[in-house]
Amino acid sequence: MIEVENLTKYYGPRRAINNLTFQIAQGEVVGFLGPNGAGKSTTMNILSCILPASSGTARIQGYDTFEHSIELRKIIGYLPETPPLYPDMGVRDYLMFAAQIRGLTGKKVRSAVETVIEKCSLKDVSHRIIGRLSKGYQQRVGLAQAMVHDPDILILDEPTIGLDPIQIIEIRKLIQELASSHTIILSSHILPEITQICQRVIIINEGEIAAVDTLEGLTASLRKSERLSLTVRNDNNEIEGKLNSLEQVLSVLPGEKNQFLIECALNSNLQDEFARMALDNQWGLVEIKPISMTLEDVFLKLTIEEKDVKA
Repeated sequence: MIEVENLTKYYGPRRAINNLTFQIAQGEVVGFLGPNGAGKSTTMNILSCILPASSGTARIQGYDTFEHSIELRKIIGYLPETPPLYPDMGVRDYLMFAAQIRGLTGKKVRSAVETVIEKCSLKDVSHRIIGRLSKGYQQRVGLAQAMVHDPDILILDEPTIGLDPIQIIEIRKLIQELASSHTIILSSHILPEITQICQRVIIINEGEIAAVDTLEGLTASLRKSERLSLTVRNDNNEIEGKLNSLEQVLSVLPGEKNQFLIECALNSNLQDEFARMALDNQWGLVEIKPISMTLEDVFLKLTIEEKDVKA
């Protein structure tokens, strides 16, 4: 569906992205992550046929994004971080305009507009001027224009920015529904959002690919130790020392409410040993559970820690 090979883009002497290579299959929902200035928006603009690459290729359904941009724009819906809105237009008029410039005609225009108004919960404001809407509603209008021609591919740059918690849940649910019939590239600084919606992640750092994998795959490749949480009822000064006495325990960090965060060597399987220690020493065992790496852990490790190592 989407094939990117050795994609590079310069702005004058400054290199924004360097030799990006990745593939996205039809029907996938992929998270596109990276720090500010990493090159995410540049890559999305190239895939959306807005910018040409300096070198390398980007193909969608076999079409080059530069040479066949007119054809590809018919099957791509793009929501940039700042929605492309006309603040003096009404919501419905703007969406009808967006549908028409996307090539829809006749009754299809009105039908498409009514569909996206319903999907994006814009019915109550469909008669209002866009510039007088809240930022959250303007974001919804931006998402509606990206969807109005029912594209095969949606490229969404921070789609929930500026929304309140209820609106975020609604848009997140909408994107999950769209995932059943669309290929979606989603950029977001809200990492739990990526975890809930996306099947794979592409992490870009300083213009280069840092990782492409599922969260489970990234966790497995980056994990150098195991982390456990031990909670007891009867805290005493000996617990930390006794836990540290085990050879495969790397560190013990006391937490709140008689909780201890324990870092262990890989494949140490110490849960049974911790339970036995708690029983023998009458700690009053409440809970032992593994702590998985989060997407935030993975992101920081690939963008901050790796950068520090290179420095």
